[in-house]
Amino acid sequence: MRVILRRHTGLTQMSDHDNNLKTLLGLTEQELKELARSLGMPAFTGGQMASWLYQKHVSSIEEMTNLSKQNRERLREAGYVVGSAAPIDAQYSKDGTIKYLFPVATGKFVETVFIPDGERATLCVSCQVGCKMNCLFCQTGKQGWEGNLTTADILNQIYSLPERDRLTNIVFMGQGEPMDNLDSVLRATEVLTAEWGYAWSPKRITVSSVGLKGKLKRFIEESQCHVAISLHAPSHDLRARLMPAEKAMPIAEITNLLRGYDFAHQRRLSFEYIVFSGLNDSMEHARQIVELLKGLDCRVNLIRFHQIPGVPLPATSEQSLEPLRDYLTRHGVFTTIRASRGQDIYAACGLLSTAKKQRQGSEVSETHDNS
Repeated sequence: MRVILRRHTGLTQMSDHDNNLKTLLGLTEQELKELARSLGMPAFTGGQMASWLYQKHVSSIEEMTNLSKQNRERLREAGYVVGSAAPIDAQYSKDGTIKYLFPVATGKFVETVFIPDGERATLCVSCQVGCKMNCLFCQTGKQGWEGNLTTADILNQIYSLPERDRLTNIVFMGQGEPMDNLDSVLRATEVLTAEWGYAWSPKRITVSSVGLKGKLKRFIEESQCHVAISLHAPSHDLRARLMPAEKAMPIAEITNLLRGYDFAHQRRLSFEYIVFSGLNDSMEHARQIVELLKGLDCRVNLIRFHQIPGVPLPATSEQSLEPLRDYLTRHGVFTTIRASRGQDIYAACGLLSTAKKQRQGSEVSETHDNS
């Protein structure tokens, strides 16, 4: 299988991630208006900046040509930049999937995966560097947690994506737990769905969670985006083996919480279920899933597990998912098998950023050895 890795260098936008600079990307229209007033500009200038950012996607303040030269200079003197940064690495799969590596404000990196499928094009975005959840099957969790992304960091994965204009859907299923960085995720989805922003329907956005109960409740009440819960096992003991978060936030409590909300009309509720051969794929597991999800208007997405380095869990075949799907569907739980994409570039979260981190460590080590 062919893997192409391209490194992008010499990008002028990279200076926008200087820690001494302040980013416009991620600010709401109201915040941009307040900024304009604070710098002695008319409030409507904030609306103009919102248009330049979220509709025209400029990479510099100088491109905001309906702002006077004086006002553009005021923004620069106050230390503001757009805040965009192009990806520095990319891996291209033979099936069209592309995994990008984006720099973030802290000087670290996160992964973003572009998945084209006919007329549909989905982007899987990250919300943290590393992750606190430490799920057994996830490479990102093995990095540990290295910080939350800012709203600008999250939006930049869309803003600076070469295929941005092809996007039809966004899923917050990349690196990190969205509910663990809830404020930034909510602000990002506000920009994506507001009339002054990208003006997307919330139905084009899905936000996942392992089930941080209090924050999940807040997200459901403050956002109309779709919700996806990382299930992966229907019983407490098995899920706790795979997902340490289960010990503090049992999936039974999460499903009870979800029963208090209407998912039949305005949004979709789904459960993600990675299937491991001989571990969570029996008919008894299927029966437990049906019992756990009873009374919920939802769907289950079965995902084939592909072995990744350092993860001692058994892979499975596409065919082995079919009996599980058929049982669940017959018993009233609408179930699909998610097509595997980007297998030749290890599109699962955390692998490219882990490689980048290891390269940086080697470079530092070599520098010390040669000094």
